[in-house]
Amino acid sequence: MHLAVKLDEDLSPLCVPPIVAAGYAARTVHEQKSTGLSDPDLWTRVQASGELLITADKGFGDIRLYVPGTHKGILLLRPDRDSVPEYRLLIEQTLARTKLDDLVGALAVASPRGLRVRRAAKV
Repeated sequence: MHLAVKLDEDLSPLCVPPIVAAGYAARTVHEQKSTGLSDPDLWTRVQASGELLITADKGFGDIRLYVPGTHKGILLLRPDRDSVPEYRLLIEQTLARTKLDDLVGALAVASPRGLRVRRAAKV
């Protein structure tokens, strides 16, 4: 069974098909009627359900608040332009490069130039 994925409300449900086609269970904040939640409230729900969060919200890129290794993972999308086609393309490109299962516990930032991954610090 693949990793479960949650798409933040800033991403269109049109971004779901490439995730599902890659074999992941993907749910959106919209379909769960959880829109309008603060980031901390959304994060609590995502943590409780054990899902990897896909978002375009730069706030989730703060490793001081969302420490790698303490969660299922965050994939932050940073396209050159904010649009549904750009987000979907970035998801498709990311899935062509890596499996989301390989991002568990990490903060990954996807842009048209590549994928940067921050993992838990080695002790």
